[in-house]
Order: sequence, then C-alpha cells, then structure tokens
Amino acid sequence: MEFSSDSVSIDMETISLGGKEYLVKTRLGTVSVVVFGDQDKPALVTYPDLALNHISCFQGLFFSPEASSLLLHNFCIYHISPPGHELGAAPIVSDDFSPSVDDLADQIVEVLNFFGLGAVMCMGVTAGAYILTLFAMKYRQRVLGLILVSPLCRAPSWTEWLLNKVMSNFLYFYGMCGMAKELLLKRYFSKEVRGSVLVPESDIVQACRRLLDERQSINVCRFLDAMNERPDLSEGLRKLYCRSLIFVGENSPFHSEGLHMTSKLDRRYSALVEVQACGSMVTEEQPHAMLIPIEYFLMGYGLYRPTLSISPRSPLSPSCISPELLSPESMGLKLKPIRTRISL
Repeated sequence: MEFSSDSVSIDMETISLGGKEYLVKTRLGTVSVVVFGDQDKPALVTYPDLALNHISCFQGLFFSPEASSLLLHNFCIYHISPPGHELGAAPIVSDDFSPSVDDLADQIVEVLNFFGLGAVMCMGVTAGAYILTLFAMKYRQRVLGLILVSPLCRAPSWTEWLLNKVMSNFLYFYGMCGMAKELLLKRYFSKEVRGSVLVPESDIVQACRRLLDERQSINVCRFLDAMNERPDLSEGLRKLYCRSLIFVGENSPFHSEGLHMTSKLDRRYSALVEVQACGSMVTEEQPHAMLIPIEYFLMGYGLYRPTLSISPRSPLSPSCISPELLSPESMGLKLKPIRTRISL
C-alpha cells in the first residue's frame, strides 16, 4: 500500500503483539498507530479511553477467537493512541500548547491521510468514543459507521468536572499514584470485578492496574484536561447519518450519557445495547456481549463472518442465527446476547 507523504511522515516501525507500530508526525506531534491485518481491506479505526491504549482497552475484544475472526476477516485494524499513551511513551514536555478535543479529532484526519484511507469504520470507548463522534460530525465523508462503548456526548457535569480536576491534580503532583489508579479503575470497571475486602480483584483489573503504572501521568493530564473542556455535541447528533451501534455498561458511571446520546441520534440509523452487570469498558469486562450485535451491525454493510474455523457452539455459528435476523435492517436490534438487554 502506498502511504501519502502529505503533512505527516513515518519515524519508526516496531512489532507490537503481532501488529506493526507506526509513529506518525502530525501538527500536534507524534502519534502512535498500531496496525493489524491486511491493509488492502476496509479500515477499522479504534480510539481508547483516558489513560489507556489498544492493549489495555481493546485486547479482551480483539484477542477473543470469535471477535478476531469476525473483525480481522473484514477489516485492517488501526489502533490510534491518544498522544503520549502508547507503550514506552516519553513525557510530553511542551508547555506552550495543550490540545483540545477538536485538535485530537483533526489529528485523526492526518493519520487517515498518511495511510491513504478514505472512509473508515470507527470504534471508541468513553473519551475515545467522544473523539470519534466529534470526528464523524466534522468529517462526515470519512466515516462509514460508529461502534461506541459507554460514550460521552455532553459537556461534563459539575460532578464529573470536579472529579476530573481532583484526578488531574493527583496525576500532576503525585504521578500515577494509588488514588489516581483507583479513580480510573472505578471509571472503567463495575464493582463486581474490582473486588472487595472479601473478593479479590479480577484478572482484568489487576492487568489494567499494572498497565496504568506504565503511563506518563503528565500525558494523561493533557488528555484529561482536553476532555474536561469538551463542548456538548447533543444538538449535532441528529444530523449524523452514519449508522451507530452503542454499547453501554449498566453499571458504568456514564450509563446515563449513553442513553442520552441514543435519544439524540436518528433512530433509523442507531441501536443501543445495554450490557448488564458491566462497567464502562465492555471491551474488556464482557467482550462476548459485543460479538453478535457487531456481526449484525456489519451485515448492513455487506460484511460477514468467515465461514470456516468457527466452533459449532460459537455464538457466531449459523445454527444460532434466526433467519429473520439475516437482514441489514436488524442491525443487532432484535438480537439478545446473554446477560444483555436491547433497547429499541
């Protein structure tokens, strides 16, 4: 594949858990993009939540055999990290410019231009979902569809704004300290997997806690400060005509945000999946609940799962699919994954 040399260039390539990492120069600085799959296929762009990257935010979904076979069969995956959130990132020391959410959305265009990509499918989690939604509103011709997990679309409430300020101060003065990590883990996960005095933390929470230790706190602060100044996107959502599939964890602190966003989107082009007993990061906590809704969402684009190497007991098996669901109009609306509630 030929890469455009306009406005950006490649600095380095490394291998990252089977993907190839490109450090791409943009007007905001260098951004890490880890690419998985055949670059001749349609593109799926991901953007993680605050203080996360593709390993800590999307590993549970993309490393499951069923999801991997479905998504990598149809897409080349481009995992974009927020500035300074990639593995081994150095602190960003520039004091003269702090990016806004608009700057971060514009940066995605530069990345797409670098890889020579046209219209792409997008998947984002919470803060990443906001950035991709803003990107879709600003650059409608570049977005085929949105898969959003526990998304944000309104300006922060006073409660969220104050909590973010407290977290920002912890990160700035004390680094990725214990209190900052606890606030982030409550943002990501439900109480059930975070554990208690009598119940130990789940493996996914322990793994996320270790990965947070690798983040540069000043870089997290920059993303957090941008999100704390974000504008309300509600009024523009009705004019967003790309298809949207929204997952929201029932126990997510942003549950009401997901419901609000769904109410503002055109119902002809959007679907909501509420995942029970789950926090914000459905991609890690209950990735299995995402598989079948995503499959039927993609059918609206003429994209299908591979026909080989699927277990007969897999939720993607043809024997588990009702004939009336095999239509683009279903978009996952009629399907009810285990422990998942669908809202029309």
